[in-house]
Amino acid sequence: MPAFEPAGASRTDVERTWTGYVRRIAAADQAALADLYDASNRLIYGMALRILGNPADAEEVTLDIYTQVWRSASSFDDRRGSVIAWLTTMARSRAVDRLRSATNRSRREGPLLDLNTPAAAPTLVQPGVGQEVQAALGTLAPEQREAIELAYWYGYSHSELAARLRQPLGTVKTRIRTGMIKLRSALGKLP
Repeated sequence: MPAFEPAGASRTDVERTWTGYVRRIAAADQAALADLYDASNRLIYGMALRILGNPADAEEVTLDIYTQVWRSASSFDDRRGSVIAWLTTMARSRAVDRLRSATNRSRREGPLLDLNTPAAAPTLVQPGVGQEVQAALGTLAPEQREAIELAYWYGYSHSELAARLRQPLGTVKTRIRTGMIKLRSALGKLP
């Protein structure tokens, strides 16, 4: 019997009980949230810990899940799936997002290459190209340059850029695409 099922309870009984908790949470019943947390937190924490491998991160993800449950309980539809599936899907998604974010953060916080130093220049690029790239970047509109630098040098995703720059996702994508077209044109003139 899985750890989240009380002794003597069937999965159907557990699901019925948990669905009742979610309905009560949707009606702003804090006691129902506490009951759901008590009944399911080991399952959610265990899943987050398996994905993240870090107890502190797993605890944060677990708390995030129950905060999300509180905010979105009214949108839960038991015809689309079980509470167990809903919780574990949220936990998996949140844990994977945190794992990706940590990977991107460590990449962004690492040292930047100085494109003007010969040791950092890629072997297939002609000498002086770092200066050409800098000059080409200088021809871009400031918002295009910022978006490209953050995306390609610091590893921000388009969604992360939109949040950081407080711009719509479509605007960020357009800035990057337009800037890359201009760079390609400017760099296409290299000897």
